[in-house]
Amino acid sequence: MAFRRRLLLLSLITLIIFPLLGYVILTLFYKSSVENFLALEQIKLPNIILGMQFGFYYAFIAYLLMQAEVFEKVSTRIDILVRGLKLNFWEGLFLSLCAGLGEELLLRSGIQPLLGPVITSIFFIALHGYLNPFNWRFSIYGLIALPFILLISYSVGSFGLWFAIAAHFSYDAVLFTFMMYENKQKQ
Repeated sequence: MAFRRRLLLLSLITLIIFPLLGYVILTLFYKSSVENFLALEQIKLPNIILGMQFGFYYAFIAYLLMQAEVFEKVSTRIDILVRGLKLNFWEGLFLSLCAGLGEELLLRSGIQPLLGPVITSIFFIALHGYLNPFNWRFSIYGLIALPFILLISYSVGSFGLWFAIAAHFSYDAVLFTFMMYENKQKQ
């Protein structure tokens, strides 16, 4: 339970600190306004819905790929970690919201203008520990997630930041939901 509380607290920190850090980074290099950083003019319901659909479908595909036999031998399987947390549905949504908003504001608004979509996407995957030279099987998950991250990175130009936030949120929410459902089935 203590780990679960710490994870929820870290998620809340991600929701608050990551955007602040992204804003500071962007402001240091571009003297950005809060409105520009948050891309408030890009909040368009059709793009948000499209982002949520994209995240949903990609999460479904990623989940199916994660059922491959190669993942059975991965010592730190994502679904096992999530199952061990015994999250309820609302906690899973909260974690997804924190990651979607916090990480995308930091990476897409703060870092991507400086490093570009490719380096920022690789940085994102590496930051999550999915590029591990000592555990190639675990790195396979990084290779599953990398195209998703690249696609939402490049989508910011066409569909806006909020498309990326919605896609990230729904991707995480769907995976958490699948994993929590599996947890209940195994109990």
